[in-house]
Amino acid sequence: MTALKTAVIGGGAWGTALACASRRAGSDVILWARNAQVVEDINEGRGNPLYLPDTRLDAGIRATGNMEEALTAAEVILLVVPSQHMRKVAEEMAPFVAGKAIALCCKGVEQSTGALMHEVAQEVMPEAHMAILSGPTFASEVAIGLPTAVTVASRHEVSRDLIMKAIAAPTFRPYPTDDLVGAEIGGAVKNVLAIACGIVTGRELGENARAALVTRGLAEVMRLGEKLGAKPETLMSLCGLGDLALTCNSPQSRNMSFGIELGKGRSVETILGERRAVTEGVWSAASVTDLARKWGVDMPICDAVNHIVTEGADIGETIRQLLNRPFRGQD
Repeated sequence: MTALKTAVIGGGAWGTALACASRRAGSDVILWARNAQVVEDINEGRGNPLYLPDTRLDAGIRATGNMEEALTAAEVILLVVPSQHMRKVAEEMAPFVAGKAIALCCKGVEQSTGALMHEVAQEVMPEAHMAILSGPTFASEVAIGLPTAVTVASRHEVSRDLIMKAIAAPTFRPYPTDDLVGAEIGGAVKNVLAIACGIVTGRELGENARAALVTRGLAEVMRLGEKLGAKPETLMSLCGLGDLALTCNSPQSRNMSFGIELGKGRSVETILGERRAVTEGVWSAASVTDLARKWGVDMPICDAVNHIVTEGADIGETIRQLLNRPFRGQD
């Protein structure tokens, strides 16, 4: 049987990990990266030390800096770039993707428009078939083949099945849905909530506080998802509750570790200046909050994080304001 040809667009940790997963599933994989050093490291050194150190890459994973080369023969495309860069990269991809299956593997809401990632992609690449790949995933674990499960959401069943075939293996299990909105909302909001959980940990406010925050954060996800038309069962699945549980409970999460450092009193600028990888929740805080306001959805935790990371609000005072909110039901 001829191997599927999979293109991974994005040479960061998650793109590299998905290249490993797709290769493990039997696909021929080509990875596009803008960084020439990443391309050289993958092709010559069989690794990506800039973003995923200590991970050996299979010889069947090849890298290129040429978008046309990456996409022309591809049957499945995994788009793995930061959410705020997605539109620009999609515009570069557009001439080469008509009729092809594309899985969007980034999590966020576009700041300039308030659009979800599939809405941006459909606008820029209208002739392609869009899907969302999301779920509780740490790149380092996926890269070495530890057991992982994800959601693949698409309204185009043939493309969804093709994407699942390109990544599925005993240790990487995709579950299908047609709920694009539900698959996206959990992933976008959980990054903001993970910063909040990190702040709780950094300020040593205790496990009770973090458990309460995760639970009330899930309520915010459910309220926004319901308003936008997501299915409740999607929000309670891998790409919602599962992703929230992972990201809010491990310092391995970039967003939680960022929040921990904030909670210890370090500045946003200092923390970001030490990082090579993008901390999505910093950028999603404003866009998620704006989206909630647009739809009249109460999301006090996300709003508080936005005040801290975007507007420089005092963390202690922001926590006091949250704790002094009027008592209400659990919805």
